[in-house]
Amino acid sequence: MTEAPADTRDHDEEFEDAPMQQPAPRLQRKTAPIVPSQNIAGRALVLVIAIMTFLSCLTLGAVTLVRDTASVWENQISREATIQIKPADGLDMDAALETAARIAGEFPGVRSTRIVDRDATARLLEPWLGSGLNIDELPVPRLVIVTIDENNPPDFQAMREAITPKVPTASLDDHRTWVDRLVAMARTTVTIGTGVLILMLAATVLSVVFATRGAMAGNGHIIEVLHFVGAEARFIASEFRRHFLLTGMKGAAAGGAAAVIVFIIFSWWSSRNLATPEADQATALFGDFAIGANGYLGVAVIVAVIGGLTAATSHFTVVRHLGDMDLHQPDGM
Repeated sequence: MTEAPADTRDHDEEFEDAPMQQPAPRLQRKTAPIVPSQNIAGRALVLVIAIMTFLSCLTLGAVTLVRDTASVWENQISREATIQIKPADGLDMDAALETAARIAGEFPGVRSTRIVDRDATARLLEPWLGSGLNIDELPVPRLVIVTIDENNPPDFQAMREAITPKVPTASLDDHRTWVDRLVAMARTTVTIGTGVLILMLAATVLSVVFATRGAMAGNGHIIEVLHFVGAEARFIASEFRRHFLLTGMKGAAAGGAAAVIVFIIFSWWSSRNLATPEADQATALFGDFAIGANGYLGVAVIVAVIGGLTAATSHFTVVRHLGDMDLHQPDGM
């Protein structure tokens, strides 16, 4: 058998002794997203959405506060009537108050009567006349609060006719006129607030439209390549929808959280200042500035709605843009 040449054998031995070389690793490339996750436009949009959500939640809170306050006004005023007794020469005010309260309490449909004492009357006048008032030295009318049965109200005309002969300076007010005015004012305020809320949501949608178009303009070459090689509009739109959904939820959550903090601060401030005359007047008009469960639920709804509107707006904007691209595409391309 013919032996292999010496140089060939040496070459084979060197090959056997050489270590096995590992194949070169493949370069792993990360696919860049269609929509940049972090850019100046994205951060600006988050800030815009946060501001719009914050203002929308404040508007909703104000509308809820006015609506709840109007309901409290209507219920309280419809449950009460007021007997006002004006001071006069020779009139024993304390005896007149007792007489008016006794006569009113005898009518069917009256649950109770309560005389507003001197201290309470002075507190009502303190924001205008200052502290340290002596009610007996001022011609200040005194009040009797009559609590009535809403289901079986008394005959107010008969009550007037019974009180007037005994206390000539007394006048009975059943507050019906004030109830109608307050309810009308509250409904007008709620309507205006709802309109403002709708305008803010519309402004948010327009902001998202412009931001989506800006993102598409910055990534137009990628979108066109994907679209022309066969990527469906639904796929491209889903990328934008996912991006803007996260963007919208971030901004909406930040704005909603800020609004909740403001509500809590106002509620705490109101509870801390109930002992002042100014707080008494504010409480009489707006309650204790506490936003109920419906207000906080409304904040959560606004956050979800703005996030959904952001995603839906970007989706339809992309789909429409791609549709226009197909419409204007020359034949044969």
